[in-house]
Amino acid sequence: MRIFRIENKIRFLFSFNYFLCDIMANITLSEREVRIQKVEKMKKMGIHPFAQSFQKQDMIKDIIAKYENEELRDSEILVSDAQIQVATAGRVMLHRSHGKLAFAKILDSTGQIQLMFHRDNCKIIKVEKNQDWTMNEVAVQSLPFDESESGEMTAYKFFEKMIDMGDFIGVRGEVFKTHKGELTIFVKEFKFLSKAIRPLPEKFHGLSDQEDLYRKRYLDMTMNPETYARFLFKSKFYEVLRDFYRSEGFTEIQTPILDNAASGAAARPFVTHHNDFDTDVYLRIAFETSLKKATVGRFEKVFEIGQDFRNEGSDPSHVQEFTQVEHYAVYRNYEDNMRFTEKMFDYLFEKLGLAKQLKVKDKDWIEKIVDFTTPWERIDYTQGVNQASGLDISQYGIDDADRLRADIQAKGISFEGMEKMGTTTLIDYLYKKVLRPKITGPAFIYNYPVIMQPLARISDGDENIVEQFQLLVNGWEICKAYSELVDPLLQQANFDKQAEAAAKGDDEATSGDEAFVEAMEYGMPPQSGFGMGLERILAILTEQDNLRDVIMFPLMKARNQSWDEMKEE
Repeated sequence: MRIFRIENKIRFLFSFNYFLCDIMANITLSEREVRIQKVEKMKKMGIHPFAQSFQKQDMIKDIIAKYENEELRDSEILVSDAQIQVATAGRVMLHRSHGKLAFAKILDSTGQIQLMFHRDNCKIIKVEKNQDWTMNEVAVQSLPFDESESGEMTAYKFFEKMIDMGDFIGVRGEVFKTHKGELTIFVKEFKFLSKAIRPLPEKFHGLSDQEDLYRKRYLDMTMNPETYARFLFKSKFYEVLRDFYRSEGFTEIQTPILDNAASGAAARPFVTHHNDFDTDVYLRIAFETSLKKATVGRFEKVFEIGQDFRNEGSDPSHVQEFTQVEHYAVYRNYEDNMRFTEKMFDYLFEKLGLAKQLKVKDKDWIEKIVDFTTPWERIDYTQGVNQASGLDISQYGIDDADRLRADIQAKGISFEGMEKMGTTTLIDYLYKKVLRPKITGPAFIYNYPVIMQPLARISDGDENIVEQFQLLVNGWEICKAYSELVDPLLQQANFDKQAEAAAKGDDEATSGDEAFVEAMEYGMPPQSGFGMGLERILAILTEQDNLRDVIMFPLMKARNQSWDEMKEE
């Protein structure tokens, strides 16, 4: 008996010493390294730290909706008689233990719910291989663990010691309410699903830098419910927008992202090289020419939602890669499109459950209340710029850039980069300088000078203007629409003029497109087109100041950081 007691003491001292050594070793380890060690320990216990799957049957939101108003069994009964009512899974967001009870909260795409683990009634699911090489799930009370005196680790201890904040687990159990009335799942059995090697940031101190929020949006959405809700809204917005187009008889099609010409808008394109064809190609700046080709091929109402790319400057209201919706409807003109746009916004506001009055900040961060109640104001572009600037912009042709530049400067007006701008770009920047800041909107800006839009139809009433409008909301240009130019001869002449401007250094001059002109020569029906940048309208609808706040993973400048530096984080 004495020898037995001595052996026990030795075993205890050895175990305790090992425990202390383990603690001391971990003091010098980073949190990441400690978690990697846990991965290895899990493997030795027969638990895969990155499971293949879990049969999730219940979303957390549905569990709450089903059980929050029901009479549920008391937790004392569940200790010995818990049933499997629900099977759900999510990320561990809270983790604490109190003697024989442990609590956690898990988060899924629909919500958050509390879990309770009981020391004496808790099993862990492990995967075992059958004789026929199939895999089978088995719920066990304990696992082999050679670092303990008993040589095993209970399922309850596994939860306490091996699971960290940020890990993913799946649970099966019965729903009850705590004495404080909180809906909770009594965990009958659980399965470890995925180990988070890096710890989540602290809710209030860990992820506060705006650049980090953009670079690590996945953490932003995990830790900040309002961010996650914003991107859920974005998804719903796309769904409602598509529903509207379908209700109006439109067909959704997809057009090429890579093209031989960068046409459809006045913008500087991204250029890349096609190795197989051994030629330079462009990332599209608009869907326009391809969608209009579809109208030559019998389609009467077409739209597309997709990405455009413009190699220009970035600021809170501009990004180089953005989402756009474009549509073309034959036998309609730009006035028809104005009414269509108002109808679209009425539909969006109704289906999304939004109030028509929204707070919108302009480019100078001045906030105004904008009322989206239709019908909207209509403002003549040419007359407005003329009155605001003291110049008659209809008097300047494509070759008059130097004269227009001098006249603008003579009025005491200037803007960055104007010395390299062609006539069309100068007029556009003049409008943005003298007229746009004065308009709250929503307002349709129409009657643009003919040289501004080579793809738009010239007005039958005035050969100096084109049938085009733009929707403006407190300085934000939301969409553009045209009565489309369908005359191939005039279209080619306009492309030729734009080529001359490009040769003189105008980076935003529209590229020629021989294939598009050829399609027009086979006959293009009269039509009206429309384009709207979706990040801009989403920023307004969610009352955000920066377009990057409605882009889940915005492009950021690469950080010069080595792998060794990353490991030290």
